[in-house]
Amino acid sequence: MTIPSELEAQILRYHHVEKWRVGTIARQLHVHHATVMRVLAQAGLPRTGPPGRRSQVEPYLPFMLETLQRFPTLTASRLFAMVRERGYRGGPDYFRHLVACHRPRRPAEAYLRLRSLPGEQAQVDWGHFGHLTIGRARRSLIAFVMVLSHSRQIFLRFFLDARMESFLRGHVAAFAAWNGCARVLLYDNLKSAVLERHGDAIRFHPTLIAFAAHYRYEPRPVAVARGNEKGRVERAIRYVRDNFFAARSFADLDHLNAQAEAWCCGAAADRPCPEQPTLSVRAAFAEEVPRLLPLPDNPYPLLDRVDVKVGKTPYVRFDLNDYSVPHTKVRRLLTVLADPHEVRIVDGAEVLACHRRSYDKGAQIEDPAHVEALIADKRAARRHRGTDRLAQAAPASQDLLVRAAERGDNLGAITAALLRLLERYGAGELEAAIRDALARGVPHPNAVRLALDHRREQRQELPPIAVDLPAHVKARDAHVTPHRLDAYDQLKEPTDE
Repeated sequence: MTIPSELEAQILRYHHVEKWRVGTIARQLHVHHATVMRVLAQAGLPRTGPPGRRSQVEPYLPFMLETLQRFPTLTASRLFAMVRERGYRGGPDYFRHLVACHRPRRPAEAYLRLRSLPGEQAQVDWGHFGHLTIGRARRSLIAFVMVLSHSRQIFLRFFLDARMESFLRGHVAAFAAWNGCARVLLYDNLKSAVLERHGDAIRFHPTLIAFAAHYRYEPRPVAVARGNEKGRVERAIRYVRDNFFAARSFADLDHLNAQAEAWCCGAAADRPCPEQPTLSVRAAFAEEVPRLLPLPDNPYPLLDRVDVKVGKTPYVRFDLNDYSVPHTKVRRLLTVLADPHEVRIVDGAEVLACHRRSYDKGAQIEDPAHVEALIADKRAARRHRGTDRLAQAAPASQDLLVRAAERGDNLGAITAALLRLLERYGAGELEAAIRDALARGVPHPNAVRLALDHRREQRQELPPIAVDLPAHVKARDAHVTPHRLDAYDQLKEPTDE
């Protein structure tokens, strides 16, 4: 326990000047005698009183010290077990305290302040910022951060994965934003940069090597467990977390990246430059831009290239979703070429399909021409297609078809009837009507049709017209309410039959 410096001065004065004993000082100053002895020992005075009791662990201290010198990271519990086997009968708590006191400590390492010339170096790293929900998919939200070591200009771009294609897209976007490239780019030991490392022997990712050769910069990995060598990008990621991402709301990934671009050009560029405190990052970056390497005229091609195999159905699986292909390409090995907005499926040099990329999970992206060609080629596919359409629009239709099959009804006719009702009334009304028919125990389209008519009459709506008539014909049709016949009874004379 720490005591005030005034109390320490009183203890020392009473002991040296007044010649008080330890017990007297403790009683008069209302402190424990051990506190008094500790203050005197810290002042360099010899210990007074009877000698202390010999500890049980003293005979084992040489063995403990020798073992810790050979194995500095050996746990206290394992060392305690070793000493117990050699006869020690003390408790583990005091033993752990002794091990902590005698364990060799690694000497503190001092670091030089690293400085870089303008345009000489940039540092690159990923930062994880939680997850983003898109439809039924839960995707990682990853930030690509590149910072110029001299001016500390930051480039920030968010992605939904940390694959090599996204890694290189971040580079290209940063080079385009700065209109240049640093001569050396420092990387952590990322799988996107370093595939294998044995001591000083490093095997870079071949795609990164080709990319660096295209832009004429040198990729350079930092040493293992040397975070100080890329401290600028580490601090930049922490700065992004605290000053940009915290409590920020956004509609989607594009909205978040638009805000990140505005922040990099605004608030992040207006902060003071650590290398030159008299300048802002914006002013230091303006001086650094002419020193950057010029960009090549032709951009580096960036596409996700994945080989996929088509199964029995004319769809390929890519990034958690299914994309349609012509039915003539089933049981074939095809190639997917994807960018952030489009998915192309090719067979050699032939482009088979182009779809808008989906980041959902389990979505089925179709080209209507592919489905229509399959239906025309195989009539049996029509009923299955209608069943799938009913299942997506009205899930209760599956229960109705199962119960109808148990009764021996014609499932093809029931499916066609339900599809016609779906076209007339819509998915929501059909789902409610099917549930009503199932509740009444009548799994038949006629019961569904009656339920739809009943719900329509309750809303006082006109019956839907199945045939798409011209506008001038529709204008002539009107719903006529029949006149009540009891009004004609007033015209009847009493003598009339």
